[in-house]
Amino acid sequence: MAQYRSHSEDRPRRAIETVEQFSHTRDEGALDIPEGGGARLNVEIKARASGHRFVRRILKERKAHRIGEDRQTDTYFNVPEGRLKLREGNIENTLIFYRRTNMAGPKKSEVLLYRVNPDPDLKEVLAASLGVKVVVSKRREIWFDGNVKIHLDDVDGLGLFLEIEAIDSDGSRDEIELTKQCRFFMELFEISEQDLIEISYSDLIDK
Repeated sequence: MAQYRSHSEDRPRRAIETVEQFSHTRDEGALDIPEGGGARLNVEIKARASGHRFVRRILKERKAHRIGEDRQTDTYFNVPEGRLKLREGNIENTLIFYRRTNMAGPKKSEVLLYRVNPDPDLKEVLAASLGVKVVVSKRREIWFDGNVKIHLDDVDGLGLFLEIEAIDSDGSRDEIELTKQCRFFMELFEISEQDLIEISYSDLIDK
């Protein structure tokens, strides 16, 4: 399990020296944070972690934008295909439907988002009509580096994880570019193949 990476937290980081390889992602200090709901294409990975300090340090070096720490509850509902979840948090409140193939490496995820105000009636309607599949609670630290969203997660009952989501919200990036971005950050954070997770938190909890 990776610390990303614990060879020593205080060692010089070879990965930081490769930042210029990814200079096309964003101009210095510029933000490309996807806003609003609607359809989007993601390429993403999820990996186990033994800590978050190394990744956090790299993000600060890159002047990535820290959105904040969100205490999230994701309620998954029974649907015939894909996944449908209601996310409730102090930062993000969203109804999310997505289709994604279970695989360990960078994978395409087709996502539909609907921003909602916190509303217990909505959850009650969804639960009554579809049934609740599983509930995932976590503490999530949210960062953006250009259009790439990084999650530093502490999931109740599961432990520490890292997620990378390369996001296209306006049709300007294709799957090939998003995959390259995702792999760049995997290398930057020194994520090994054995740390990658094929399935969602909901599947891990539901096992």
